[in-house]
Amino acid sequence: MNFIYLVIIAAIGGIAVALQGQLMGSIDKNVGTLESVFVTYGGGGFLIGIIMILLRGGNLSGLTQVPGYTLIAGPIGLVLIAAIGYSVPRLGLVPAFTIMVAAQFMTAAVIDQFGLFGSEIRQISLSRISGMLVMLLGIWLVMR
Repeated sequence: MNFIYLVIIAAIGGIAVALQGQLMGSIDKNVGTLESVFVTYGGGGFLIGIIMILLRGGNLSGLTQVPGYTLIAGPIGLVLIAAIGYSVPRLGLVPAFTIMVAAQFMTAAVIDQFGLFGSEIRQISLSRISGMLVMLLGIWLVMR
């Protein structure tokens, strides 16, 4: 796939995350965290279930080919959605997502460093460490 299309898809994902964060934050603030997670996962699960059935017949037999630990992706997603819904209305979109993105980078660096969960080993370099320190400075600046 062309690099520019990948960039566009990633940008659309970033826009969706910010929109979802604001919308979930509104649900969380007015109804509750558990309810906002339910609406998000329930609505999304229902929609993707219909799409999966229509496009692929709903066949999940390929799940037998993946390691069992990969199935914790769903519960981890619940944590992510709850964290977004809870933190956004209390911190604001920019501070909440700045912290989340920095935490993602640091976690990704550890996963890359040790090749966890079947990933290719990519050593943490001075450049990556410097980038993460700049992000921490960015969090401090955003939170001031």
